Amino acid sequence: MKVITNIFGSSLGKKYLMASTGGLMVLFVLGHLAGNLQIFLGREEINRYGHFLQTNLEIIWPARILLLTVLGLHVWSAIKLSAENKAARPVAYAKWNPTAASYASRTMLMSGLIVFAFIAYHLMHYTFMVKGVNLTGTDFAVLTDPEGRHDIYTMMIKGFSNPAVSLFYIVAIGLLCLHLSHGMSAMFQSLGWKSPAYRPVLDRGAKIVASLIFLGYASIPVKCYLLAPGLTGACCK
Repeated sequence: MKVITNIFGSSLGKKYLMASTGGLMVLFVLGHLAGNLQIFLGREEINRYGHFLQTNLEIIWPARILLLTVLGLHVWSAIKLSAENKAARPVAYAKWNPTAASYASRTMLMSGLIVFAFIAYHLMHYTFMVKGVNLTGTDFAVLTDPEGRHDIYTMMIKGFSNPAVSLFYIVAIGLLCLHLSHGMSAMFQSLGWKSPAYRPVLDRGAKIVASLIFLGYASIPVKCYLLAPGLTGACCK
């Protein structure tokens, strides 16, 4: 009980909480990307992957609940730490030098909240398949392939056929990766794993990983948007 009180009741505990939950979410982002990139392998592969997830509810639902819990704790700790920092310094700096901190670090809370809103839209769009938010007029829930599986391939292509939706996803992923570029580096700092000797390596590595994640995720709506005009043709073979 005392451990829980220390974690949730102290600034240091909240920093550990934010760092550890951030690390778990980075792992999810990488795993989710690996799964979604299977769309480049074709309809059979991505549909088989989706069918595996959808038919193993004893795996997918605990994972979803864990992810939402981790996300909630991450957002909560970020908001609490931000409020504590403002309370500790109620008077602004006489001279504020924005170049002393990166743009990513200065906008962590804002980008984090925007990403949180994007996740809510993404869940309605592709997980719960709310027809009114996909802007195509198609009910994604009824799409099936010749094997009787949910046709994830067609759903993704139709979902990204609207340029506004594709652009929104790319911008949101950009904000997510901006958040990650600082968050991954700050995670090592908060956990005490960052020494001056290899600080530059970790900082540069975080930016490289965030950039690769952005390119991976952004390539998916781009591919789907380009394939959309031929949805009834080559892309469905």
